[in-house]
Amino acid sequence: MSAKAAINKEVFLPHDEKMLAAVQVKRRTKKKIPFLATGGQGDYMTFICLSVTNKKPSHVSITKVKQFQGSSAFIKRSQWTVDQLRQVNGIDPNKDCPEFDLMFENAFDQWVAGSVGEKCIFIQILHHTCQRYSSARKPEFINCHSKLLGGNSILHSAADSVTSAVQKASQALNERGERLGRAEERTADMMNSAEQFAVTAHKLAMKHKC
Repeated sequence: MSAKAAINKEVFLPHDEKMLAAVQVKRRTKKKIPFLATGGQGDYMTFICLSVTNKKPSHVSITKVKQFQGSSAFIKRSQWTVDQLRQVNGIDPNKDCPEFDLMFENAFDQWVAGSVGEKCIFIQILHHTCQRYSSARKPEFINCHSKLLGGNSILHSAADSVTSAVQKASQALNERGERLGRAEERTADMMNSAEQFAVTAHKLAMKHKC
């Protein structure tokens, strides 16, 4: 099972949420944190995740999840509502780069994604989700490639198909009263496949542009 599938299973499904997107990141500028504040847990991986509740009215959250070295568990560290998001900065709209910034009401983080594709898919799904769920005050998206904000049907269809697949799998499980294990793994595979398809579509779109 991939890290993202495990995060969805361990962090979000138990709280009746579904993960819409996730991107593995590292800070561009390291924060100076006292040793005692970290608990001496050493190196870790960080993921920024986008999720929505299954219950209506829907609530969308952006969550920072960490996995510390030597541990298989994923830990929720910080969480914001999508309405607390003020700005998404893609850094350079004319060049593929993995850097991006997120500005919230009470926080500002500068990130480097694991890959350009991961960043692009995350920003596009985040933008699509904000347009759908945010209140009257929507976050500002700056320095982002127009293809990420213009409603590219291929990538949005991939995101929508993930949501539909998760909903159908959950409904089937509830009706039959079966254990979640196998179906969750299938759902995770669907999510991974859709994301890989979306990354490929983005790369093809970039090559066509060139």
